Amino acid sequence: MRTRRRPLAPGVASGSSAPRAGSLRGCEEWAVPAVAASEAQCLSIKVFSMDFLGLNLSWKLCITMRLVILDNYDLASEWAAKYICNRIIQFKPGKDRYFTLGLPTGSTPLGCYKKLIEYHKNGFLSFKYVKTFNMDEYVGLPRQHPESYHSYMWNNFFKHIDIDPNNAHILDGNAADLQAECDAFEDKIKEAGGIDLFVGGIGPDGHIAFNEPGSSLVSRTRLKTLAMDTILANAKYFDGDLSKVPTMALTVGVGTVMDAREVMILITGAHKAFALYKAIEEGVNHMWTVSAFQQHPRTIFVCDEDATLELRVKTVKYFKGEHLHFKSKM
Repeated sequence: MRTRRRPLAPGVASGSSAPRAGSLRGCEEWAVPAVAASEAQCLSIKVFSMDFLGLNLSWKLCITMRLVILDNYDLASEWAAKYICNRIIQFKPGKDRYFTLGLPTGSTPLGCYKKLIEYHKNGFLSFKYVKTFNMDEYVGLPRQHPESYHSYMWNNFFKHIDIDPNNAHILDGNAADLQAECDAFEDKIKEAGGIDLFVGGIGPDGHIAFNEPGSSLVSRTRLKTLAMDTILANAKYFDGDLSKVPTMALTVGVGTVMDAREVMILITGAHKAFALYKAIEEGVNHMWTVSAFQQHPRTIFVCDEDATLELRVKTVKYFKGEHLHFKSKM
């Protein structure tokens, strides 16, 4: 029988992996760029270093899966935003070299988007040479509808930054030929050189994008009929009226996300704790599509303490200890 997590495991200090809250300059203790499980797993040591927001950061390219545990949602969002920010800066994008970013919707990434907007407005980050590809969109919902993912992205992120609208790609759920729209989306990703960093969130049943339980782990962008559990969960955004909730969506496939050079998955809240357990402590299973990312060479799960409640104590100790090890090596 596995040992379930208590809110704070014995011997694990609260906040040991958390960045200091407050100003952007109060982050010298962060190990944001440390992405290797051990020195032996690194493809190369210290690819470059830079001074960003008062941090001296050294980056490592590696093959591993990481779990980063922060104290709460706000700190997890801030960690994720700084990671994205630093990855873009490291890439040094320009007019002939775009950074390509995959993006999610939903409540979980909102805090991350707010921090990225803050960094942009403070002059630390530009999206002028960034291309984005969103995970999904409802079918049949007008683009201007407040619950469409077009509206979500423009209201919560795009209109607050300097991205070229032509570089912000979102599936068209009202296209005349939905399969052609999905095929074209895959082609655009290929033409952009693939996704450099795909950011995702998950549902309580472990689905990523609209790849619900039972979806193929090698699936591509496609039309998907939504499960009743998903429709019921989304009813809160449509005044509780099930008749208003879309029953179909266009979504990237698990295979589409797996093709990204790096994947970061945000998981927060106790209601997603069992999904996180399934994602990292059990085997790959198409009934928990997020588990596929155990096999991705560069996956980072970013979570808060509440999301770890179903994990074994030793799992939490391992990943928290690993995080401290990286900090000591920098």
